[in-house]
Amino acid sequence: MKIRKNDNVQIMVGKDRGKQGKVLKVDSENSRVLIQGLNMFKKHQRPKKQGDKGEIVSISRFLDLSNAMIVCASCSKPTRVGYKLEGDKKVRYCKKCGVIL
Repeated sequence: MKIRKNDNVQIMVGKDRGKQGKVLKVDSENSRVLIQGLNMFKKHQRPKKQGDKGEIVSISRFLDLSNAMIVCASCSKPTRVGYKLEGDKKVRYCKKCGVIL
């Protein structure tokens, strides 16, 4: 998985195309990511107690991993991620500018 929690990503397809957000959760088993404030949908919620009213709530929905790209911190563009060894550590780097992410 090249995208991790707390990465800044940009959505490449769909209704939120071009918008950027922070990754809240990564589901590596199903290769999906949850991005803060993006890919929202409305959910109808039942009243919790008698006398309360039901409401419509907006919730972020998981997005397929292939539809998001990491935004490089230095060049501020969506980029692919590469891996290289620095000493005995494996690090991610930006394929556009070469800066370590």
